[in-house]
Amino acid sequence: MSTLLWVVYPYVCLAVFVLGHVWRYRYDQFGWTTRSSQLYERRLLRWASPMFHVGILAVFLGHVMGLGVPESWTRAVGMSEEVYHALAISIGTIAGVCTVLGMILLIYRRRTVGPVFSATTRMDKAMYLVLAVVIVLGMWNTIAGSILNLGGAYDYREGVSVWFRGIFRFDLHPELMVDAPLGFQLHGLVAMFLFALWPFTRLVHVFSVPLGYLVRPYVVYRARDQRLGSRAPRRGWERVDARR
Repeated sequence: MSTLLWVVYPYVCLAVFVLGHVWRYRYDQFGWTTRSSQLYERRLLRWASPMFHVGILAVFLGHVMGLGVPESWTRAVGMSEEVYHALAISIGTIAGVCTVLGMILLIYRRRTVGPVFSATTRMDKAMYLVLAVVIVLGMWNTIAGSILNLGGAYDYREGVSVWFRGIFRFDLHPELMVDAPLGFQLHGLVAMFLFALWPFTRLVHVFSVPLGYLVRPYVVYRARDQRLGSRAPRRGWERVDARR
């Protein structure tokens, strides 16, 4: 069971993540969009969208730091473990709170605004549910494990992080996840499922970076030529030329 959950399952989810994006790009380029609902409602979106996107970006960067950077690297640059955990907890908590509040507003907006709710698909609902579970589990691990110290101290950098990096190095350590607390196990399983679901949702817009705008030529705007019959209408009757 440990091999199935912490070796086979992650590779299946990551394979679906990669191949699903390839398929989506080849056969559904017109659907590769966020399907923006800004035209339907702007007041809530003006607050919810920046709060959620800034928060989730900070959470992503925190995961890159925590899962992708070994503990020996941060020590090599002079960052002690106490300083690292203090920064991770403080910044991670603020980013998590912003993400949760932004998601609550987005879900509330999508549920209460009629046109936005009508444009919500079943896949959107599934995506919001899975994403919410991942975020809540991550917040629980941060608050319960690192702040409240419930269930004893656990250093994820010596367990979950080593297992995660081993997936990409083909150096698997499923026993590290077996020994991890239940909250970290559930967070890892649901996060992997989110990766598998990703290519079939609006989350694909994350990879739509408009780099072409940096090199495209300028758009030139010209006034309409008066000689082409586009002159402004005059008031009253116009004089008729007798020669016509």
